[in-house]
Amino acid sequence: MALNMDRRSLLTSAVLGSASLVGATALGSLAPEAAFAKGDDIEPGAPDPNFAEGRVTGISEGMLLVAGSDGTLWRIRVTNASSIWKLHPTSLDKVAVGDGLYARGVRLGDGTLAADAIWVNIVNIQVHVAALAPKKIHFDHRGKRIIGHVVPGVTAASYNNTPAIADMTMVQVGRHAQVIGAWIPDTNEIEIATLYTSTIQHNH
Repeated sequence: MALNMDRRSLLTSAVLGSASLVGATALGSLAPEAAFAKGDDIEPGAPDPNFAEGRVTGISEGMLLVAGSDGTLWRIRVTNASSIWKLHPTSLDKVAVGDGLYARGVRLGDGTLAADAIWVNIVNIQVHVAALAPKKIHFDHRGKRIIGHVVPGVTAASYNNTPAIADMTMVQVGRHAQVIGAWIPDTNEIEIATLYTSTIQHNH
C-alpha cells in the first residue's frame, strides 16, 4: 500500500532527524475514533504490530516507556511528525507518567515504535445514562458509576447517528450511550469528547 510506504519513510526520516514535518494528522485522522480502527492489512484477530497500548512508566528525551496490559514493554518514539491527542490535540509535555495511551506508528529495526498518532487516556465505553447534573453526566458502566465531565468547546453529542453537535440538552436519562473521552487516571471520571446516543422519536 503506497500510503503505508510513504508513512514509513516519513516517520523513519523524522526519527533520524532528517525531515522537518507537518503533524502526522496530514497522514491520518487524529479524531479519537481513529484510535479504534484496525489497519487494513491486519488479519482479523491478529495483533497489529504497529499498534501499542498501556500505561506510561517513564518519559525520556522524546521516548515514552509504556507497560502494555499484556506485559509488553513498549518504547514509543515521539517525533515532530507525531500527533498527540489528550481530549484535544496537544504536545508531549502534557503527557505524564501514569497516563494510559494508545499509539499507532511504524515499528523500527530496533523495536521502537515511531509514533504517527498517540491518544492519551482515551476510553471508548458502552454506558447507560444514570443522571444529569450541571456540566456532568453520570453513567452506569457494568454496574459501576462513572462521572462524565462536559468540557466546553470540546464535548459533543451525536443523536440518532447524526453529526455531533455541542448541544448536550437532548441527552436522556435511561438511554444507552457510547462515550469516547479522556480518562482521568486512577479515578472513575472521564472528560467527554463525543457521546453517541439516541433520543425518543415522537413522530412515528
